Amino acid sequence: MQLNHYNTNFKQQTFPITIVCQNVTNAPNIGSLFRTSDAFGVKELVFTGTEIPLGRKMTKTSRATEKVVNYQVVVDAFGFISNLKNEGHQIISLEITDNSQALHKFNFNINAPIVLVIGDENFGVSDNILNISDAIIHIDMFGQNSSMNVVQATSIALYEITKQLNHK
Repeated sequence: MQLNHYNTNFKQQTFPITIVCQNVTNAPNIGSLFRTSDAFGVKELVFTGTEIPLGRKMTKTSRATEKVVNYQVVVDAFGFISNLKNEGHQIISLEITDNSQALHKFNFNINAPIVLVIGDENFGVSDNILNISDAIIHIDMFGQNSSMNVVQATSIALYEITKQLNHK
């Protein structure tokens, strides 16, 4: 029998993970980020740049999770992330660079809160944020394309992070 949210017994928990979305503006992606954040027990979802579109396109993919996920909008991504770093958070950017590490080989520090920075759909995480990141991780890919949708990539990263945090 297929289970649904009424008859599963998954243990609800919140992980010390903050996702910072640098200029993610696509409404369906934003809705999916709410849904993914809820599914993985993310502590907070932070959007940077301009106001996020909370209209029908976003709510269609969020499935009402914007009502239960803690979120905020901040204008200055760099300043916000710098403050979290100064407070002891580990800053992990999800981006393919010449010095990024493969997600499946990376060991997250389970003793410090994690800030996962994801980038704009077209340009990724900015250089100034990459430069202050404690680590830059990427997802190994085996096809011809060198990138994937920001929500798919975030989901894969959250799976690995929560797997490591759950086995501490």
